[in-house]
Amino acid sequence: MIRNNPLNELIDLLLSIKKREEMKDFLLGILTPKEHLEINTRLQIVKRLKKGISQHKIARDLKVGIATVTRGSRELKLGRFKVVR
Repeated sequence: MIRNNPLNELIDLLLSIKKREEMKDFLLGILTPKEHLEINTRLQIVKRLKKGISQHKIARDLKVGIATVTRGSRELKLGRFKVVR
């Protein structure tokens, strides 16, 4: 494991958390309320894209810019978000 890479350090920490309450406590502590909402919105974007909903409808429904939805679409095309259902 490469520990000096900040992303790898975060991944290792997240993978070490086994209990839901511990994860919730960590996320509530490390993220601001605005970041919680942004992450949830991004997750909703990905879920809706995977269901085939149009980018414009997603942007309108979630009140986000089309660029935000397009970014999610681009990441999906790169093969990301396999774990998102």
